[in-house]
Amino acid sequence: MKLSDIADNAGSRKKRMRVGRGIGSGKGKTSGRGGKGQTARSGVRIKGFEGGQMPMHRRLPKRGFNNIFRLDFAEINLDRLQEAIDNKLVDAGETVTVETLVKAGVLRRAKDGLRLLGRGEIKTKLTIEAHGASKSAIAAVEKAGGSVKILAPAKEEGEAA
Repeated sequence: MKLSDIADNAGSRKKRMRVGRGIGSGKGKTSGRGGKGQTARSGVRIKGFEGGQMPMHRRLPKRGFNNIFRLDFAEINLDRLQEAIDNKLVDAGETVTVETLVKAGVLRRAKDGLRLLGRGEIKTKLTIEAHGASKSAIAAVEKAGGSVKILAPAKEEGEAA
Protein backbone atom coordinates (compact mmCIF):
# COMPACT_ATOMS: atom_id res chain seq x y z
CA MET A 1 0.00 0.00 0.00
CA LYS A 2 1.19 3.45 -0.92
CA LEU A 3 0.23 6.82 0.51
CA SER A 4 -1.35 7.75 -2.83
CA ASP A 5 -3.64 4.69 -2.64
CA ILE A 6 -5.44 5.93 0.49
CA ALA A 7 -8.91 7.22 -0.38
CA ASP A 8 -12.38 7.52 1.14
CA ASN A 9 -15.01 4.90 0.46
CA ALA A 10 -16.92 5.59 -2.73
CA GLY A 11 -19.93 7.81 -2.02
CA SER A 12 -18.88 8.78 1.53
CA ARG A 13 -18.31 12.42 0.61
CA LYS A 14 -20.99 14.17 -1.41
CA LYS A 15 -20.56 17.62 -2.94
CA ARG A 16 -23.21 20.13 -1.96
CA MET A 17 -25.78 21.17 -4.53
CA ARG A 18 -25.01 24.62 -6.01
CA VAL A 19 -28.37 26.16 -6.84
CA GLY A 20 -29.28 29.29 -8.79
CA ARG A 21 -26.33 29.09 -11.24
CA GLY A 22 -28.16 29.21 -14.58
CA ILE A 23 -30.44 26.88 -16.51
CA GLY A 24 -27.58 24.70 -17.73
CA SER A 25 -26.84 23.51 -14.19
CA GLY A 26 -30.25 21.85 -13.87
CA LYS A 27 -30.93 23.81 -10.67
CA GLY A 28 -31.24 27.33 -12.02
CA LYS A 29 -34.12 29.83 -12.09
CA THR A 30 -36.27 28.70 -9.10
CA SER A 31 -33.45 26.58 -7.60
CA GLY A 32 -35.63 23.51 -7.09
CA ARG A 33 -38.22 25.41 -5.05
CA GLY A 34 -41.04 25.27 -7.59
CA GLY A 35 -43.22 28.30 -8.26
CA LYS A 36 -44.20 31.27 -6.14
CA GLY A 37 -45.65 31.57 -2.66
CA GLN A 38 -44.64 30.90 0.90
CA THR A 39 -42.66 27.73 0.21
CA ALA A 40 -40.50 29.51 -2.41
CA ARG A 41 -39.37 32.14 0.13
CA SER A 42 -36.40 31.74 2.43
CA GLY A 43 -36.84 31.38 6.17
CA VAL A 44 -40.50 30.35 6.12
CA ARG A 45 -42.16 26.97 5.79
CA ILE A 46 -45.65 25.71 6.56
CA LYS A 47 -45.04 23.62 9.69
CA GLY A 48 -46.56 20.17 9.51
CA PHE A 49 -47.91 20.72 5.99
CA GLU A 50 -48.31 17.45 4.11
CA GLY A 51 -49.35 18.60 0.65
CA GLY A 52 -53.04 18.99 1.45
CA GLN A 53 -53.31 15.63 3.26
CA MET A 54 -54.54 15.92 6.85
CA PRO A 55 -51.33 16.51 8.88
CA MET A 56 -50.15 13.94 11.40
CA HIS A 57 -50.73 16.23 14.41
CA ARG A 58 -54.38 16.64 13.38
CA ARG A 59 -54.92 12.95 12.56
CA LEU A 60 -53.93 11.83 16.06
CA PRO A 61 -56.40 12.21 18.94
CA LYS A 62 -55.87 14.79 21.67
CA ARG A 63 -54.67 13.24 24.92
CA GLY A 64 -53.82 14.25 28.44
CA PHE A 65 -54.28 17.18 30.76
CA ASN A 66 -51.83 19.58 32.35
CA ASN A 67 -52.82 20.69 35.83
CA ILE A 68 -51.55 24.25 36.23
CA PHE A 69 -51.87 24.05 40.03
CA ARG A 70 -49.68 20.91 40.34
CA LEU A 71 -46.77 21.27 42.74
CA ASP A 72 -43.37 19.91 41.76
CA PHE A 73 -41.48 18.76 44.84
CA ALA A 74 -37.76 18.19 45.26
CA GLU A 75 -37.60 14.53 46.30
CA ILE A 76 -35.02 12.90 48.55
CA ASN A 77 -34.77 9.31 49.70
CA LEU A 78 -33.61 8.23 53.15
CA ASP A 79 -30.41 6.61 51.80
CA ARG A 80 -29.33 9.93 50.16
CA LEU A 81 -30.08 11.76 53.42
CA GLN A 82 -28.03 9.24 55.44
CA GLU A 83 -25.17 9.51 52.93
CA ALA A 84 -25.18 13.32 53.31
CA ILE A 85 -25.02 12.97 57.10
CA ASP A 86 -22.17 10.44 56.86
CA ASN A 87 -20.24 12.81 54.55
CA LYS A 88 -20.78 15.67 57.07
CA LEU A 89 -22.76 17.72 54.52
CA VAL A 90 -25.80 17.88 56.81
CA ASP A 91 -25.62 18.46 60.58
CA ALA A 92 -27.76 15.83 62.37
CA GLY A 93 -28.35 18.22 65.30
CA GLU A 94 -30.10 20.84 63.18
CA THR A 95 -33.57 20.67 61.66
CA VAL A 96 -33.30 19.37 58.11
CA THR A 97 -35.23 21.60 55.66
CA VAL A 98 -35.19 22.01 51.90
CA GLU A 99 -33.06 25.17 52.30
CA THR A 100 -30.38 23.37 54.37
CA LEU A 101 -30.23 20.56 51.79
CA VAL A 102 -29.81 23.02 48.89
CA LYS A 103 -27.14 24.95 50.83
CA ALA A 104 -25.29 21.68 51.55
CA GLY A 105 -25.41 20.75 47.85
CA VAL A 106 -27.51 17.61 48.38
CA LEU A 107 -30.37 19.04 46.30
CA ARG A 108 -29.92 21.28 43.28
CA ARG A 109 -32.96 23.53 43.82
CA ALA A 110 -35.85 23.86 46.25
CA LYS A 111 -38.68 23.70 43.64
CA ASP A 112 -42.09 23.82 45.42
CA GLY A 113 -40.86 22.15 48.60
CA LEU A 114 -39.39 18.90 49.87
CA ARG A 115 -40.90 15.41 49.70
CA LEU A 116 -39.29 12.64 51.74
CA LEU A 117 -39.31 9.16 50.22
CA GLY A 118 -38.64 5.84 51.95
CA ARG A 119 -35.90 4.07 49.95
CA GLY A 120 -32.99 2.92 52.10
CA GLU A 121 -32.66 3.27 55.85
CA ILE A 122 -31.80 6.05 58.28
CA LYS A 123 -29.64 5.43 61.35
CA THR A 124 -29.44 8.98 62.73
CA LYS A 125 -32.00 10.76 64.91
CA LEU A 126 -33.26 13.67 62.79
CA THR A 127 -35.87 16.40 62.87
CA ILE A 128 -37.09 16.90 59.30
CA GLU A 129 -39.40 19.62 57.98
CA ALA A 130 -40.90 18.56 54.64
CA HIS A 131 -43.92 19.48 52.54
CA GLY A 132 -44.76 15.82 52.11
CA ALA A 133 -43.50 12.39 53.12
CA SER A 134 -44.38 8.79 52.35
CA LYS A 135 -45.71 6.62 55.19
CA SER A 136 -42.68 4.32 55.01
CA ALA A 137 -40.30 7.33 55.26
CA ILE A 138 -42.10 8.71 58.34
CA ALA A 139 -42.06 5.25 59.96
CA ALA A 140 -38.32 4.82 59.30
CA VAL A 141 -37.41 8.26 60.70
CA GLU A 142 -39.55 7.70 63.82
CA LYS A 143 -38.03 4.23 64.29
CA ALA A 144 -34.58 5.90 64.38
CA GLY A 145 -35.87 8.26 67.09
CA GLY A 146 -36.46 11.30 64.90
CA SER A 147 -39.56 13.20 63.81
CA VAL A 148 -41.06 14.48 60.56
CA LYS A 149 -43.05 17.73 60.48
CA ILE A 150 -45.32 18.12 57.44
CA LEU A 151 -45.45 21.82 56.51
CA ALA A 152 -48.27 22.03 53.96
CA PRO A 153 -51.60 20.61 55.12
CA ALA A 154 -53.08 18.02 52.78
CA LYS A 155 -56.01 19.40 50.78
CA GLU A 156 -59.36 17.84 51.68
CA GLU A 157 -61.60 16.30 48.99
CA GLY A 158 -63.67 19.02 47.31
CA GLU A 159 -61.86 21.90 49.04
CA ALA A 160 -61.44 25.07 46.97
CA ALA A 161 -57.91 26.16 46.18
